[in-house]
Amino acid sequence: MYWKNKLNTLLLITLGLCTLPYAGAKKKKDPVDYVQTLTGTLSKFKLSTGNTYPAIARPWGMNFWVPQTGAMGNGWTYVYTADKIRGFKQTHQPSPWINDYGQFSIMPVTGKVVFDEDKRASWFSHKAEVAKPHYYKVHLADHDITTEITPTDRAAMFRFTFPESEQSYIVVDAFDRGSYVKIIPEENKIIGYTTRNSGGVPENFKNYFVITFDKPFSYLATVGDGEIRKNEPESLEDHAGAIIGFSTRRNEVVHARVASSFISYAQAEINLKELGDNTFDELVQEGRDTWNDTLSRIEV
Repeated sequence: MYWKNKLNTLLLITLGLCTLPYAGAKKKKDPVDYVQTLTGTLSKFKLSTGNTYPAIARPWGMNFWVPQTGAMGNGWTYVYTADKIRGFKQTHQPSPWINDYGQFSIMPVTGKVVFDEDKRASWFSHKAEVAKPHYYKVHLADHDITTEITPTDRAAMFRFTFPESEQSYIVVDAFDRGSYVKIIPEENKIIGYTTRNSGGVPENFKNYFVITFDKPFSYLATVGDGEIRKNEPESLEDHAGAIIGFSTRRNEVVHARVASSFISYAQAEINLKELGDNTFDELVQEGRDTWNDTLSRIEV
């Protein structure tokens, strides 16, 4: 009886220990942590492994953003095997076969003033890339600039971390087939529209955009069909663009706030208010919470 009681006591202690939470157990992941937006991007025209792109967006958002590795008009806008980024494009593309509509791009650069998408392109590595639905980050090695993006439904905020340079610029490419840009330096603002599309749009189709910056411009130029026109604030061409510039300290942060509308500039300004007075990090957290809420409706 003595040994039986001893054995029962040991069994109870063992069972009790087994029910204690394991101290080294990993914290449960949020649903958004399981999302891999680069999955399916190892595709090309001849072979699809998904034909996806790493969309940066809110659930059912009006506008998506994507790092653009493909040339303007290429439906395979981002492919995993690419090693250069030409810009960060607002996209509405449902499929590479259908292609895109209402697209334009933003690209930070340093050094010589350039607009051409091949000349401004920068090498990047997936080791210096973070791709989440609500947040994207990459280091542009040729320009030594870190670019971060976080979106809302109709707007987005960019955070650029520049090196020390007297020649820091941001290029806005409104793409070809009819576009317009205007720089408003007294408001640290660029407005414009793009008409580029792949069909299925009304005759008066335009995507109006508004971009504001938190740093004054010390350089400005517009671009018309490849020609860079310094100190000309307006361009209406087949392929229009804008370049603004300033000197930056080492690790200086510059923010860009951008929104668009298929209706008007006034509506784009209203859409820009989605960002509110939130900081970049607050918007990242808001986006993360929104995705977690949406993804957690079904648990596996």
